[in-house]
Amino acid sequence: MLRYRECAAARLVSEPCFCVHPLVTLPLLFLYLKEYSMSVSVTWYGHSNFKVSCGDVTVFIDPFFTHNPSCPVTWNEAGKPDLVLVTHDHGDHTGDAVAICKSSGATCGCIVGTAERPIDPGMPQASIPAGIGFNIGGTIEVKGVRVTMTQAFHTSESGAPTGYVVTMPDGFAFYHAGDTGLFSSMELIGSLYPLDLALLPVGGFFTMDGLQAAHAARLLKPKAVIPMHWGTFPVLAKDTSAFASHLASVAPDVRLISMKPGDSTAF
Repeated sequence: MLRYRECAAARLVSEPCFCVHPLVTLPLLFLYLKEYSMSVSVTWYGHSNFKVSCGDVTVFIDPFFTHNPSCPVTWNEAGKPDLVLVTHDHGDHTGDAVAICKSSGATCGCIVGTAERPIDPGMPQASIPAGIGFNIGGTIEVKGVRVTMTQAFHTSESGAPTGYVVTMPDGFAFYHAGDTGLFSSMELIGSLYPLDLALLPVGGFFTMDGLQAAHAARLLKPKAVIPMHWGTFPVLAKDTSAFASHLASVAPDVRLISMKPGDSTAF
């Protein structure tokens, strides 16, 4: 991605328009380089809770802060999101979505059927896309962030479990699988949306384990993967060693990014 930005900037500088007066062209160059110099920051707050930022846009996914034994911060300390995505209607994934959206005015992306449930506790209906949510295969856009909802294989108290393919304003694309088992259509997701990053559950019991998640990475073919949904509760895998071993065997070209709750990494 960095190579793309450097080449694009070099190409712009070499364009004939740069023979024009520098007072005109240099501001244009500044704006262009600003657009292509945005980096993406990914922070993991434990379980399936992530913050992804690019420029002045921030996305929360499955914002489980309160009562999350792995989370080192409160939702107030995590910053102000523009968009909150909820993969399904279990408390360790809906988390603090209502409080966060009420406080920040963020859009709350979730599936039809689940989207109506947070309204009673105080979620503004205006925070929900179209007032009812969107659905699998559908796409929304918020401040230049494009989000396409995908299927997931799990349970949910309402609606249906989902995942998300998210494309940030600079083109960085990542997949948050939500809670899911392994399914062969992951290969199609990776084909439709070339992925810079996949966020995959590896803890077993409620979701894929390390072996299945490694094969998910093989099907998706992301450039990198961050394991999630492990270590939070006693029934989940205590670490990611099994996933790392299987990933090295079945998807050696996928870079493993190991994180502790509260860690951030940049792309």
